Parts: sequence; structure tokens; C-alpha cells
Amino acid sequence: MKRLFGSIAMGFALSLSPSVAEEWRVNNFLPETRPESAELEQFVAEANEALGGEHELKLYSGGSLGLPNTDTLRFLPKGAVEMSLMWANYLGRDAPALSSVVVQGTIGSIEEFEKAIPVVQEIYQEEFADWGVSSVGYVAIPMLMVSVFCGEEPVSTLEDLKSKKLRVWARDQVETFTRLGVSAQIIPQEELYVAMKTGVVDCALYPALYAHTISLQEVSKNASFLYPMASGPYVLGVATDRWEAADDSFKAAVTKAADDLWDRTNQYDDDLEREMQAREDLVAQGITWGDDFPEADRTLFVEAVTEVWAELAEEAGGNAVSYRERVLEALGR
Repeated sequence: MKRLFGSIAMGFALSLSPSVAEEWRVNNFLPETRPESAELEQFVAEANEALGGEHELKLYSGGSLGLPNTDTLRFLPKGAVEMSLMWANYLGRDAPALSSVVVQGTIGSIEEFEKAIPVVQEIYQEEFADWGVSSVGYVAIPMLMVSVFCGEEPVSTLEDLKSKKLRVWARDQVETFTRLGVSAQIIPQEELYVAMKTGVVDCALYPALYAHTISLQEVSKNASFLYPMASGPYVLGVATDRWEAADDSFKAAVTKAADDLWDRTNQYDDDLEREMQAREDLVAQGITWGDDFPEADRTLFVEAVTEVWAELAEEAGGNAVSYRERVLEALGR
């Protein structure tokens, strides 16, 4: 009987303190080889050091938990995982307005992007809160240079691209390239290597900076730069009810580590240098780096994607139009 009452008492005590000795799983859909994953590892290490062993964060990278990044707004509020990296551009199916906050290709300079970032973060906080998710941290994405990687034949004009099947990763890109007469389809990055190898697509949009993380140089022989790309930051999300139930010391440790994570990644001074080094490395591994797409082609792309941005916002309805207007106002347009 004493043993029974002891077990009941222990269970009751644990129910009052659910976070004691509890592991918080941090879901990271990015490959372990991505620079952002290394930054997340440091975030977890710093938070755990501050927590002193009472609680523990554990990072699971590369989608190892089997949680599709497109389903984050479904599984996170239900507690399938305690914390997850989120990217707004992957969540348009469930939250269409998020697809209209930052459409990639519409912001072409770091100066413009830095004006937009605070407003983008505010919008994310508001939108995710409606889904019962709290934004507890951010990971900045570099100002990337998007290139077209192809197999046997080099492609460096939109006219040449019209005869190819192109891989993209977001609906706005599908709509934009369709306007330009190019056949484009969404293929997740984890499926891209096989898609290129088997000829499902002939070419792929991808940043040179990250191409090596999915061994794109093994299935591509040619690449040419098309357009610069600013993206809204990744968000570290936690179910709001779970975050509010956490004790103050836990929240303080995670918030401090998250603030440091943002300060480390929200730097863009060496983006161009890193891009050029990435291209050199890819060339050394067998890629032939061709001429940039002509300025006239890039102008056509920007015009098309800007039109698509407006149309997608109108189609999404709700807050989408006002989100776009807020970003444009921050940009001074």
C-alpha cells in the first residue's frame, strides 16, 4: 500500500511539473550539412547550458522525425513535437496569406531586405499566433543567388529554358515561370537529387551556396546565375499553450539563446564572398559555370514575379493583401 501511495504521489508531483527532466525535441527539416543546422546546434547547446540540466533541448535534423515541413501548422499545435523550425513559404497550403509576405525574387538588395525584416517578423508573429503557435526565435537566411543547374546542356537564357523541365520549390515560382513560357514543377529538396538523376526534370533552381548539401554537383554539369533572392527568416515555433505553461527560467534561457542565434545569422556583409567561393568549389567538383542570364531576362523575371505577388495576395484573401502592402511600405515602394 505504501508503494502504491508513493507511486501516486510521484505521478501527481510530475503532473504538476511536466517540464521537469523533460526533453524538448527541436524539429529541423534542413539537412545536417546546412549552415543553419550548425547554428541551430549552437542554439541548443547554449540553451541547455543555461538550463543547467533541469530541462534539455535535443535537435533532430534532416527531417529525421518524419514530420513534413508543409504540415508544421498541423502537427506543432497538437504537440507532435515540442519545437520546430518553420519557413513561411512552405506553409501556404494551410495559411495562404503567408505565401504573400515575401515572394522570392521581388526584393533584390540587402538594403531593401533589411528595411523589410522587422515588418516581416511582426507579420509572422501575428499569423502564427492565429494557429496557436508562438514565434520564439528566428534564423536569418543569407541574401542568396539563385542559379539554374542543368544536366548535359548549358542553359543561360529564358529562351533556352523554355525547352527544359525546371524544378522549383514554391508555387509563386511555378506561376512566374509559367508566365515566362517555362514548364516548372515543385519538387522537395530531399527528392531533387533523384529527380535530376532520373530525368524527371532537366534543370533545377537552387542557390549555389547550398548545392553541395544535396550533392547537386553530382547530377548537374552546368549552372548559370539567374536572380538574387531575399527570403523571410526561418522561425522557431512552439505551441502557444506549451510555451505559456513553461516556467520563466526555461523561457528566459531559450529566449536568450534564440536572440543570440538571430544576432549571429542576421549578417549579410559576406554573402557575395560566400557565393563566389561556393561557385569556385562547385567548378572544382566538375560544374561548368556559364554566363549569367542576360539583364533583359532578369528584368522579365522581376516583372513577372511582381505581378504574381499581387495576384497571389488577392487570391489568398484575408490578411494577404494587407501583409503585402505592409512589406511594400517598409520597402518604400
